[in-house]
Amino acid sequence: MTLSVLDLAPIGPHETARDALEASVRFAQRAEELGYERVWYAEHHNFESIASSATAVVIAHVAAHTQRIRLGAGGVMLPNHAPLVIAEQFGTLATLHPDRIDLGLGRAPGTNQVTMRALRRDPSAADTFPQDVVELQGYLADETRIPTVHAIPGRGTDVPLYILGSSLFGAQLAAALGLPYAFASHFSPGALQDAVRVYREQFQPSQQLDRPYVIAAVNALAADTDEESQRQFEVRRRALVRGLFSRPGSKLTDEDVEALLHSAQGAHIDQMLTYTASGTPDAVKTYLDEFRAHADADELIVAHQGDSAAARLRSLELVAETAGLVAA
Repeated sequence: MTLSVLDLAPIGPHETARDALEASVRFAQRAEELGYERVWYAEHHNFESIASSATAVVIAHVAAHTQRIRLGAGGVMLPNHAPLVIAEQFGTLATLHPDRIDLGLGRAPGTNQVTMRALRRDPSAADTFPQDVVELQGYLADETRIPTVHAIPGRGTDVPLYILGSSLFGAQLAAALGLPYAFASHFSPGALQDAVRVYREQFQPSQQLDRPYVIAAVNALAADTDEESQRQFEVRRRALVRGLFSRPGSKLTDEDVEALLHSAQGAHIDQMLTYTASGTPDAVKTYLDEFRAHADADELIVAHQGDSAAARLRSLELVAETAGLVAA
């Protein structure tokens, strides 16, 4: 089983962003030692619990502290940026760290409406996502779509692109462009099987890829006991409620969180966590095997959802051990 890691660089209670980023370095180093394929970081903005907003900067820092493991964005929200700027950023990364950099692309804002305006994002920018992907692809190859404009560094690096999505739109675009497709089933599970089916049926070979390649995201809470895994799962549910439903400038009380968990919002949280492998290592391994078949995936990218850096690291180790990854 090909396994990778989605690191959300979580900022835990009583932790700083620096604590989270230092934990991400240790996490990637251990993933490299254990034989994981890649570690990806996601672009989120204005979340007090997530430290990966400057995705390219995080990748550069982690790459400087690792040796072999692939690192990338999972993903860059391209409508927030000019394609040329992203080509320069990831072209620079690929120049400094050859054959180690991935670039996953999404079209969501990665934030709320108010923060979108602070990003100077045009609400209609997502409409040109397909054209922006093609423009970016040209900058990273050597066939710029805008005469005389080149990404330096970037031109000729051929950084591999991945289309991220949670709907048929992304599946169809990835298929049309002949790119790998990564489905965000760790938080938006609804269309997983339909999207993968459409992608595989409509796939057109490209210079980057000659056959379909699917990465499916899944949550994991592997622990030494069922009780510890269940405790961490409950902590994660409550953290999601606080992250998604707290209002700016105020925090939910424990009573507020409990009430929300027994409401429609709580049902939404549980739906987000539909695909979660939890329990002891054997149970998690069984779940991941079944999920891979269910998703028709070539690779799983695992979001370890432990309630602390130590718990996430332990989950990383237990999953690698039970999945039979080959340590470096």
